[in-house]
Amino acid sequence: MPKFKAWIAAARLRTLPLSVSGIIVGSAIAKKNSLFQPEIFWLAILTTIGFQVLSNFANDYGDGIKGVDDHREGEKRMVASGLIPAKQMKYGIMMTAFVTLSIAVNLIYAAFGWEDFFNSLLFLVLGIISIVAALKYTIGKNAYGYSGLGDVFVFLFFGLLSVLGSNYLFTHEPKWDLLLPASSIGLFSMAVLNLNNMRDIENDKKNKKNTLVVSLGSLKAKIYHYILISLGMVLTLLYSGINYHSINQFTYCIAFIPLWLNLVTVYKNKEPKLLDNELKKVALSTFLFAILFGFFH
Repeated sequence: MPKFKAWIAAARLRTLPLSVSGIIVGSAIAKKNSLFQPEIFWLAILTTIGFQVLSNFANDYGDGIKGVDDHREGEKRMVASGLIPAKQMKYGIMMTAFVTLSIAVNLIYAAFGWEDFFNSLLFLVLGIISIVAALKYTIGKNAYGYSGLGDVFVFLFFGLLSVLGSNYLFTHEPKWDLLLPASSIGLFSMAVLNLNNMRDIENDKKNKKNTLVVSLGSLKAKIYHYILISLGMVLTLLYSGINYHSINQFTYCIAFIPLWLNLVTVYKNKEPKLLDNELKKVALSTFLFAILFGFFH
């Protein structure tokens, strides 16, 4: 595989639509309130993509040097396969972190300027925390992805921070009712991670990667998955029921159809490796949900 294609593969482009879903939802609410600014939106999108690519590189590196990816199901990993040497991936991680933080600084300036020091400092700290969280998922002795905490961080960063944070960049004030759709995005994102861990359960057991699925076991992990998807749907419907009254504003329910189909597939599944295609289904359904939610609100 040519080196450029190897880096593209390591970036895992199929994960990017999921990563920007929260930004789309948070920005859509700002646009509804006539506070939307295209510059802030696109800088937020680029920052989020940077964090996601950084996380993917770090995950490839961390699992690769620990041998976790040597016999994994699903997509080939670049460090484990030798297509990108660990040392080069480490440089790639550092460069991606630098570029992403630079974009984040520009985003912060576009949102708050030099005048609002408190908010600028707050979001700079959040950006640094996001970088550390991306790195610590699988890198290091105390990587939280190996102790079942990945789900918590996905909920916080893909859901709450993504939706509430992006909306705050426009409005400069918290909108606590956004906790409902933010939680939906977070729960759907957790479902994608749960599918990933269900697929890799046997390999993770062998390598002592104690994901939540490894701790729960396959049966309870399925029940957990049903709860994540179902609760995610309910919370957004509750938000819309409180705030809107037009049937058009529930058009996003179209995106729930493949999510329900995913629940059926998970229920029937007996071979974890066959769940690989379901990751894309849930991730793209979440992205479709975000697009429809944003367009009709």
